Amino acid sequence: MNSIRRLTFPELQTLVGWAEAEGWEPGQNDPEMFWRCDADGFMAVESDGVFAGGGAVIKHSERFGFMGLFIIDEALRGHGIGRELWYARRDALLHRLGDQATIGLDGVDAMVPFYAKGGFVTATRHRRFSSMLTSTTGARESNVVELSSVDDWELSSYDQQCFPAERIEFLRYWSQQSSAVALAFREGDELRGFGVIRRCVSGYRIGPLFADNVEVADCLFLSLTKKADAFPVFIDIPDANSIGIQWAIGKGMEEVFGCERMYFGPPPNIRQDKIFGVTTLEIG
Repeated sequence: MNSIRRLTFPELQTLVGWAEAEGWEPGQNDPEMFWRCDADGFMAVESDGVFAGGGAVIKHSERFGFMGLFIIDEALRGHGIGRELWYARRDALLHRLGDQATIGLDGVDAMVPFYAKGGFVTATRHRRFSSMLTSTTGARESNVVELSSVDDWELSSYDQQCFPAERIEFLRYWSQQSSAVALAFREGDELRGFGVIRRCVSGYRIGPLFADNVEVADCLFLSLTKKADAFPVFIDIPDANSIGIQWAIGKGMEEVFGCERMYFGPPPNIRQDKIFGVTTLEIG
């Protein structure tokens, strides 16, 4: 018999551990960061009293939520447990959001037909690229400053061009987590982009990386990768930003993973052309 309930923090740590085993490359601090984003935004399923899996149902605002980090214990797959949990998660998140809200998720190819049956429609593809590139210099490097020097209003205004909810509190603790480096690109008095790099299992992940154009994105990328100590760097770029995809390919990055960004409800009106790296595939 299956039962569905709220996920505990230790169980979230277990989920992230399973994600590591699946090769998802979670960040070192992801459990704490995700929990701080929305402690009520996680659901678990038990099978005959045994923890069997869970997933995120993050409420970013009244109008936008995100489903991710959906994992069932490998030993218990194939028995319909995941299907039951997934629909319960979708419905619970819809209940937490306002009318006409949108839910996003990133689905691996094998799961796209299932998500489509649940009302989700593909908007773009996210491609994960890996690079061993590090750099000691970059053009216009003098324009790069610490993200902490950018005031909340300016940072939030820029972020909301690329993400469909206000999340300044999240951005602040996300950028200040241990092992992370967060930088911005300024041109005169104008903020032209920003990015965060954080330590993950086998290297570093960059996200978000939002920029006015590819030149700004490249400068931020080079500045961020200075901190990577020659480890592999991973970054997830939407197909909707074709210039970003070509930039990654032109830098010799290797495509190592892909998934479909899907939405339940109207797709958000965001500047895909400024998204050179999404924040996370797990919570949006």
